[in-house]
Amino acid sequence: MGEQPIFSTRAHVFQIDPNTKKNWVPTSKHAVTVSYFYDSTRNVYRIISLDGSKAIINSTITPNMTFTKTSQKFGQWADSRANTVYGLGFSSEHHLSKVTELECVSSQANAVHTHKTELNQTIQELEETLKVKEEEIERLKQEIDNARELQEQRDSLSQKLQEVEIRNKDLEGQLSDLEQRLEKSQNEQEAFRNNLKTLLEILDGKIFELTELRDNLAKLLECS
Repeated sequence: MGEQPIFSTRAHVFQIDPNTKKNWVPTSKHAVTVSYFYDSTRNVYRIISLDGSKAIINSTITPNMTFTKTSQKFGQWADSRANTVYGLGFSSEHHLSKVTELECVSSQANAVHTHKTELNQTIQELEETLKVKEEEIERLKQEIDNARELQEQRDSLSQKLQEVEIRNKDLEGQLSDLEQRLEKSQNEQEAFRNNLKTLLEILDGKIFELTELRDNLAKLLECS
C-alpha cells in the first residue's frame, strides 16, 4: 500500500539556530499540520510538515533517534540526515504525549527490522560457509578414496616389496591425516548446523516480537 498517514496534529515548528546551536528559529508564522506517515512496504516511519507548498519537516525516523519532551507542550529530536534539530510546540500536553508515544513505537519497530536484516545476512553467510565445508568434505573423501586405490596398487606390486613398504608407510600417514581432517571438518559442519539452528530460533522469536509490536500498533491506531 506504500506510505500512509497514521496520525496528524497541529504544532508550531522550530529548528535550532545553525550558528548558535542554542536558539530556536521558527520555520512558520503559525501552527501547521504535522503528520506521521508509515511505509508498510519498507517498514519506515516519517514525520512530514508543509507550510503551503514548502516542506519544513521531512524527517525519517531511525532506531537511534530520540524524541525528547523538554516541557509540557514542547518536544525536540535531532535528525542527522537533515543536519538539524527540530522542535515542536503543541497546544496541549496530550498532543505531545501522542507524538512521543508514536516515536517510541516507530523506533522499536525500526530496530527490530534492522536486527532482522542483520540476522538474515548472518544466516546467508553461515549457509555459504556450510556449503564450502561440504565441498571440502567431498574433496577429502575423494582424496581418501584415491589413497586407498594407491594402497590396493601397492598390494599388487609384490615384486617391489621394499619400495612398496616404504610407500605404504607414507600412504598410511596420508590416510590418517586425511581421516583426521575429515573428522574435524565433520565436527565443524555440525557446529555450523547448530549455530544456524540457533539463529533461526532467534529469528523466529524476533519475528514473533515484531508481529506483537505490529498488533499493538494497530490497536493503538484504532484507539487514536
